[in-house]
Amino acid sequence: MGAYYRPEKLDDALTILNETGARVAAGCTDLFPATSARSLDGPVLDVTGIGALRGIRVTDDGIRIGAATTWTDVIRAELPMAFDMLKQAAREVGSVQIQNAGTIAGNLCNASPAADGVPCLLALDAQVELASGAGVRRLALSDFITGVRKTALLPGEMVVAVHVPGDACAGRSRFRKLGARRYLVISIAMVAARLVVDSGLVRQAAVAVGACSAVAVRLPALEQALVGQPLQSAADLAEDDLVAPALAPIADIRSDAAYRRHAAGELVRRSLSDLAEGST
Repeated sequence: MGAYYRPEKLDDALTILNETGARVAAGCTDLFPATSARSLDGPVLDVTGIGALRGIRVTDDGIRIGAATTWTDVIRAELPMAFDMLKQAAREVGSVQIQNAGTIAGNLCNASPAADGVPCLLALDAQVELASGAGVRRLALSDFITGVRKTALLPGEMVVAVHVPGDACAGRSRFRKLGARRYLVISIAMVAARLVVDSGLVRQAAVAVGACSAVAVRLPALEQALVGQPLQSAADLAEDDLVAPALAPIADIRSDAAYRRHAAGELVRRSLSDLAEGST
C-alpha cells in the first residue's frame, strides 16, 4: 500500500485529497472485496478520524446524516417514521459486523445498482453534499449516481453528508427486499415506499425501486396515481403498467429480467399493503 493518511479535520482531508488524489476510505466494506491485492493500491485517505463526518442531527431545513455515519448509527438513531424504511434497509446491509463498519457515503459512492440504502434515500428526496478545496455543493441523489459504479464526484471532491429536506421527513415508510435468502445476500429487487396520509387519503407518495435498473429509480407515474386516493386501495392501484415502464432490469446469475420486473411490482404492492395495514 502507498501512503496512508488519517486526518482529524475535514480541511486537512480536503487538502490531502487535492494534493495526492488519494482514495477515500471509511468502513472499506466495498473497497476491500473489490481488490484481489492484500492491501489497497495507491495513497489512502481514511476519513474515520474526522468526527464532524459522523452522526445524525436535525437542521433548519431537515435532517443531516454525516458521510461516515454507519448503518448501526442509523439503526440506533431516533428518527421520524419516514426513516423506518432506511432503518429496515440498514438491518439487511450484510452482517452486524458490516453494519458496524459500512457507511452511508460508502454505499452511495460504491454506486452499485443493488445498494440497499439508495431506494430509501431516493424516497426521502435526499441530497448529497460534496466538498473540495474549491467549496461545497449539493446534488440531488438522483443526479449524484450516474450509472453502474459511476458518480458525479469531481477530482478532489468527497461526500461529506446526506441531507433529507424537512418536507420529506413526513409520513410513514416501508422497505422490502427480495434475495435468495433472508440476510447476507445481494438483492434481486427491492422497494422503498413513503406515504403521507391525511383523513385516510394519500397526500404525498414516494416509491423507489432498486436492483432493477443501472441505478435505482423513483416511480413518478405510480406516485401521481396514488395521490388523492384512499390508503386502503393503494396496493390495488400499483398495476404493472405504472411500475414496469420505469425499470430496465438485467439478467444475471441471480435472476432473469422478466422475474425482476415481476418481483418489483409485487414488492411495491406488498409495501403499500404493509403501510395500509400499519405494518412496519
